[in-house]
Amino acid sequence: MRPHRAHSPGLTGVLPLRESRHLLEVLRAKVGDRFTVFDVDREALAEVVELGPPVRYRILEERRPEREVGVEVALYPALLKGDKLAEVVRAATELGATRIQPLVTRHSVPKEMGEGKLKRLQAIAVEAAKQSGRLRVPEVLPPIPLNALPKVEQGMVAHVGARSLVREVLDLGKSLALAVGPEGGFAEEEVELLQEKGFTPVFLGQRILRAETAAIALLALCTAGEGR
Repeated sequence: MRPHRAHSPGLTGVLPLRESRHLLEVLRAKVGDRFTVFDVDREALAEVVELGPPVRYRILEERRPEREVGVEVALYPALLKGDKLAEVVRAATELGATRIQPLVTRHSVPKEMGEGKLKRLQAIAVEAAKQSGRLRVPEVLPPIPLNALPKVEQGMVAHVGARSLVREVLDLGKSLALAVGPEGGFAEEEVELLQEKGFTPVFLGQRILRAETAAIALLALCTAGEGR
């Protein structure tokens, strides 16, 4: 069996059914095959002991690699049309987000998200965590209205009219919340509301970015751009 990472909550010795089916039906796993399991802050080399499903395994060697950003990073992207949120969730997982929660805003075209789409986004987060070597799978939560956002310790909102750059306001030691508007951007009163909740408007350059690009760019500046 080729090298493989599987998300196994709690490292209990039993794989979830989705992961089990992938090992059995795609990778054709056999008893004795070795693979990597991970969850939250640890991973381990494991060996298949029973095919099931569910696949059962035993841990051979546990490891605690440092691959997480080090602080909580919440991303609040506005609801987007079509499949654009899938792109945001995949990249945000790779870049270290710990929570992703869409927002319903004035200019959002979709105003709700079905259960099926939410589950698909959650599955994308799992796959992106596996691919990128992360130990923690970010929460992907149902949308909330903008006014339901809590006050934050450190927040940034991408805004065309802003003057501050990310590097000028970012404190690497504090938890971080990032808000990005829909295709039409946040309304001015929405930006004011976000400021009341602890978000600083930041500038992402002279070019007009698509909403999904802006979300990824802002997160990348805060994590990958700082070597985290």
